[in-house]
Amino acid sequence: MNEALQTMTKGQHHSFCTLAMLICFIVFTANGCMVGPDYHPPQPMVPTGWVGTEKAPAEQPSVAIAQPADFAAWWKQFNDPILDRLVDEAVRKNPNLLIAEARLRQARAARGVAVGGLWPSVTASGSYQRLHNSSTSVTPGNTDLYQAGLDAMWELDLFGGQRRNVESANANIQAAIENIRDVQVSLIAEVALDYIQLRGFQQQIIIARNNLDAQKHTADITRKRFTVGFASALDVANAEASVATTASQIPVFETSERQSIYALSVLLARLPADLMIQLSPVGKLPTIPVNIPVGLPSDLLRRRPDVRESEAQLHVATAQIGIAVADLFPSFSLTGTLNWSSNQLRTWWNEASRSSAIGPSITWPIFQGGAIISNVHVQEALRDQVFITYQETVLAAFQDVENAMVAFNKEQQHRKLLQDAVDNNRKAVNLSLLLYTEGQIEFLNVLVAQTSLYTSENALMQSDQNIVTDLIALYKALGGGWEAGPHDE
Repeated sequence: MNEALQTMTKGQHHSFCTLAMLICFIVFTANGCMVGPDYHPPQPMVPTGWVGTEKAPAEQPSVAIAQPADFAAWWKQFNDPILDRLVDEAVRKNPNLLIAEARLRQARAARGVAVGGLWPSVTASGSYQRLHNSSTSVTPGNTDLYQAGLDAMWELDLFGGQRRNVESANANIQAAIENIRDVQVSLIAEVALDYIQLRGFQQQIIIARNNLDAQKHTADITRKRFTVGFASALDVANAEASVATTASQIPVFETSERQSIYALSVLLARLPADLMIQLSPVGKLPTIPVNIPVGLPSDLLRRRPDVRESEAQLHVATAQIGIAVADLFPSFSLTGTLNWSSNQLRTWWNEASRSSAIGPSITWPIFQGGAIISNVHVQEALRDQVFITYQETVLAAFQDVENAMVAFNKEQQHRKLLQDAVDNNRKAVNLSLLLYTEGQIEFLNVLVAQTSLYTSENALMQSDQNIVTDLIALYKALGGGWEAGPHDE
């Protein structure tokens, strides 16, 4: 009897070893087999150069040139310590950026879930029952039942469905990284734009107050001339109306100044009035560099985070097709169980209390009413949509750069003409006031000259502000404002 048991045990051991070797052979030989399309990076059409750099006039004080450049910290080129501090704090505290970082952590955790599908799963169980048999039973009384077990299952990824899932999770991580970069680019640009608007409103207030002082002086002269009969009451009324009109614009500028400070505070995750003391002192608009390298159009696709994110999403969608295709094939699993069951703890480890089973299993969805095929078509359609979105993102990126460059270049031409207008209007004001005090011209000429000067000075300041904002838009369009960091690890 013992010899028979030993022979049976040896035979089971031999069968188990043979089964294990067969499964290992299948796993290793099928490891490179993954159904579904493999991802290949798209190759969009790229222009050879930028139109804005080819047509930039050489006499401009600042032009964009097609040379390589590092845009990671473009705002530092403005040489404004306050702006540098605002950007640094925004990158550390902005809620939208913190949300993007949380999404990256989520994507990395989701990859861990996907990788877990490649490994065997083992589940432990245990129970205790107190069984009571009635007096009519064959063995009346109470009986204890102790049970425990281990269940193991390993689904063999013969057709690569799980590996496609891991591939999709990896691409999702890359998309989350690029989303952080995209949010950072937009955030830094928004901080800089709000800061430029703040300084612009402060300069408009200065211009308005300077013109208000000049108009008050003219009104005083007009009133004195009226008292001696050299000016009419209409001249006095026009002078005072001009003073009141200019004065009425100052509160509007002050409102916009405050709102810009509030906007900057919120971007830094602060209360709206937290930056009042720091930013209320008047500051000038930052100066722009002489040349702005923009690089080649081909560099843009590697630089723009939104393009890189869209490409990563295309990778995700492609891998999802492989996951859907894998459902068409049979699923092979290796299962095993090991159980202990006894009515007495002292006999728990006896041979008679233990049972085990091991063996392969297969499931194959032979008929699902076309659901699996339809799901493959769904994933293919989704991949096509993402690809079209990628193409649109690329085209929009090229357009953003060209728009920013033409605005930046043309605004400098606009500013040069406005500067000529300011110089001539200033001469006209001085000359008209002199001729008016001598009684050679009507007061209306003085009023027109002062109004024109104020309008042109305000327009010149707006042009200065537009040049800086156009440059910020160009840096943003070029994807500047991020650099490789801990998120890439």
